[in-house]
Amino acid sequence: MQSRQKTVVSVLVMVSLAHLLNDMLQSVIPAIYPMLKEKFAFSFLQIGAITLVTQLTSSLLQPIVGYISDKKPKPYSLAVGMCFTLAGILLLAFANSFAWILVAVAFAGCGSSVLHPEASKIARLGSGGAKGLAQSVFQVGGNVGRSFGPIIVALAVLPRGQQSISWLSVFAILAILVSIRLGHWYRDQLTVIGRLKSKHDIDSEGRLSSKQVTLALVVLLILMFSKDFYFTNLQNYLTFYLIDKFGISIVASQYCLFAFLISSAIGLIIGGRLGDLYGRKYVIWGSILGAAPFALLLPYTNLLWTIVLAITVGMVMSSAMSAILVYATDMLPGNVGMISGAFFGLSFGLGGIGSAVFGWMADVWSIQLVFQLTAFLPLLGLVAYWLPKDKLE
Repeated sequence: MQSRQKTVVSVLVMVSLAHLLNDMLQSVIPAIYPMLKEKFAFSFLQIGAITLVTQLTSSLLQPIVGYISDKKPKPYSLAVGMCFTLAGILLLAFANSFAWILVAVAFAGCGSSVLHPEASKIARLGSGGAKGLAQSVFQVGGNVGRSFGPIIVALAVLPRGQQSISWLSVFAILAILVSIRLGHWYRDQLTVIGRLKSKHDIDSEGRLSSKQVTLALVVLLILMFSKDFYFTNLQNYLTFYLIDKFGISIVASQYCLFAFLISSAIGLIIGGRLGDLYGRKYVIWGSILGAAPFALLLPYTNLLWTIVLAITVGMVMSSAMSAILVYATDMLPGNVGMISGAFFGLSFGLGGIGSAVFGWMADVWSIQLVFQLTAFLPLLGLVAYWLPKDKLE
């Protein structure tokens, strides 16, 4: 039993590390937006289009990858996905036009589309029953990785220019090696548990009617729309907002973004554990609706309070994601890869659409008006009232 526990912990750490490295590289893309905008004279709409391509390529393939892996698991697909990310990073370093930048971020997005559903399945397999905590450990790797992207850009890329992004390929190679090790472990598990899994993990028996499942999925869709539209606005445009409203430097804005993303990582761990203990419906409800007062205040405060409120919103709102994902996979046991891929894909897709819309709005009106209008989105958390109770309630 002791050995089993050690193996589970090591797998969760490796899954989280792979997620960290992948998302750190992915987060370089929005972190260099100010540099790209200045170098190529891009509009906010073009910046939004870059995000749209990144997140659509990340999102559209994920349910397909998840569905295929549910039917026939591919232990080494994580390593293949990271090869796409590596190619995207190298292309981005030497892209000299808007079109080539779109190609580069599309490659990087394809890497994420493979990683998320498969790694989420491995995390659930290694959860030992604490599915919310395991999902949070997996996701927190991504959040920590995203938080380091702006710091790396501020310290290493901005002083040296676009081509210095190529040095980040070292992290992609490390992620490939970690993914290969995970592939070995997953392959060994499949020899024991059989090849038809998602039934490989700790399954829940279906306990909701088809009507309840449909209602729950509609509610979750609305909640994801609310969370991802608002969260993407902060992640991609907080730097521009701080520069525009308070006149801070690009480097200083990256440190503020770092603080926001770190707070999001902390919120993930808290939300996952609370969901395991007290019920995921309460966590989902409280995390999205609970962020509303802070979001509504944020556009009307000074620099210090803007940063404090952004950090608070990041911590509160991010606690919902692991709870939403585990809630959904528990509703439809046996389809962990497909559901994980669909929800991660939905998250990225909604974020990409939101980023393009908000970029257009910033061009037409102002970035400050965008922050004022999007502050009302967390109020949609009210619809969580209609989620069916989960088994912990």
